[in-house]
Amino acid sequence: MADTIRIALIDDHQLFREGIKRILEMEPSFEVVGIGSNGEEACHLAEELKPEIMLMDINMPKMSGVEATEKIKALSPETKVIILSIHDDENYVHQAFSSGANGYLLKEMESDSLIEAIQVVAGGEAYIHPRVTGKLITEFRRLSSKQDNDIAHVELADNVSAERFNSLTPREKEVLQLMAEGRSNKAIGDYLYISEKTVKNHVSSILQKLDVQDRTQAVVISIKNGWVKIS
Repeated sequence: MADTIRIALIDDHQLFREGIKRILEMEPSFEVVGIGSNGEEACHLAEELKPEIMLMDINMPKMSGVEATEKIKALSPETKVIILSIHDDENYVHQAFSSGANGYLLKEMESDSLIEAIQVVAGGEAYIHPRVTGKLITEFRRLSSKQDNDIAHVELADNVSAERFNSLTPREKEVLQLMAEGRSNKAIGDYLYISEKTVKNHVSSILQKLDVQDRTQAVVISIKNGWVKIS
């Protein structure tokens, strides 16, 4: 990942755009290289600027965020798309990730969550807003009762064994439980009185030991195997 993360911001509401832009510009490692108000402009910016991250509203005039994501992935395959939405419904999440999105954030997010999401996605992982993760977990439990272990087309590593889970340290198991509760890295750090950097190290170790690609897979597999408890 480059020292500076180049970001394009697309949203049809000017006040929201300006607010997000101010948050991004306060982060030294971020550079806002382009701003647009619809899906067509997003595609143009992706082709012209090749940003590392495209922050994009899901509902826009001329072309939706879902449609734009598919085109952006063709125009600039290296650009990672984070969808911004007011919808926490799993159908919207499914559409976003099916189109090639790398992250899904609710517009009610805190600034820390936005920064964390960009850093996580720029680092090659997927990011889903914690509240949306909770709804996906609920949906997973519903599907599990029907012997259907597919959630939003996340490919599960069914070969993850109890031995892999047992290889986690007590602290890593604690972090995994908090991940299953939908907490962000910052929230986990605050709860455990450890730094966010330490949490990130624990998460990376968990993913490696469980042999999964992202947090969502780790959580879904852990629920499936009864390694974590959810209410």
